[in-house]
Amino acid sequence: MTENNTNPDNEAGADDRVIGTPSDASGDTIVAGSAEPHREHAGPYPAEETHTRSEEEQRKGEKIASAWFIIAFLAGIGFFVAYFAWPPNAADEPAIADPQIGQYSNMALGGTLALALFAIGAGMTVWARRVMPHYEVSSPYDELPSPPEEKKSFSEFFMKSADESGFLKRPLMRRTLLLAMAPMGLAPIVMLRDTGPLPGDKLHNTLWEKGMHIAVEGTHRKIKVSDLDEVGGMISALPYVEPSEENPHGAVSLNDQAKAVILLIKMPEDAWGPEMTEQKLNWTQDGIIAYSKICTHVGCPAALYERETHRILCPCHQSTFDAADAAKVVFGPAHRPLPQLPLSVDDEGYLVADGDFSQAVGPTFWDAEKEA
Repeated sequence: MTENNTNPDNEAGADDRVIGTPSDASGDTIVAGSAEPHREHAGPYPAEETHTRSEEEQRKGEKIASAWFIIAFLAGIGFFVAYFAWPPNAADEPAIADPQIGQYSNMALGGTLALALFAIGAGMTVWARRVMPHYEVSSPYDELPSPPEEKKSFSEFFMKSADESGFLKRPLMRRTLLLAMAPMGLAPIVMLRDTGPLPGDKLHNTLWEKGMHIAVEGTHRKIKVSDLDEVGGMISALPYVEPSEENPHGAVSLNDQAKAVILLIKMPEDAWGPEMTEQKLNWTQDGIIAYSKICTHVGCPAALYERETHRILCPCHQSTFDAADAAKVVFGPAHRPLPQLPLSVDDEGYLVADGDFSQAVGPTFWDAEKEA
């Protein structure tokens, strides 16, 4: 540097210091510590690094924090009151289905829950700022891993910290905090219940029933056994619904389609694998087998079929099923085979269902199994 950088404030006789260089820190501390003489201290940090608060200030902080916790408790109770304030109507329909009532319900639930969480946070903040001591701590970097002595002292350090935080010494604040947390602990249960009733056996049953004809998907054309005369052929199909006055086109609702759509596959006679039990073989007709088209992973349509390997592939996550071996999973994230639909043939040679699926269709859930 040049002479222009010389500090004009340097004292006479002192070493000339260039502007921008740190001063001699000997004898000074960067962070001011307590001017009090070293005192006895039971906390985790040395007394000279700990700034405790007066008992009067701690008591005042305890009362303020407890007040916030009581507010949180009352708001938590208000959350439950708001949840049960609008019971189902006489038709057992949820009152919140009405948009205006639903708006009020959401405002009450959200408002009380937000107030409860805010009050808990405010109380904790007051606790930390008005009751707990604060520290001025400098700690050098340690080599990893920690030595055994340091590991052993962790438990003692933790207990000292808990004691110094006031959690053990301040029963009013501790009890009101636990009181405030109790409704918040139950709130997730209420919200989980609010997701709706359990599906029961709805997921086990589809539109298929014994004697129902099978139609090509996207048409209203029944399928005969002779329509699948080529080995390796595959047709995507749906239940055939007879037209009526209410349903002149015999349309299948989208919800029913999503559960009942199937793959009809013509298999070679000698292709069956060991998973094809006698019962499952009886559910086939002239080498034609029917599987649910809905992947058991997350419900995508497993619509890709390789006739040489007899593999059914779901394009979403690459789950692969062996059509020749009861659609068992041979690759991918799916955990169970595609359900098989029992087949039969009527007097006119049309393919018909011989009942519903042997298992629930679609993604695996907690009660997927059912009796055949």
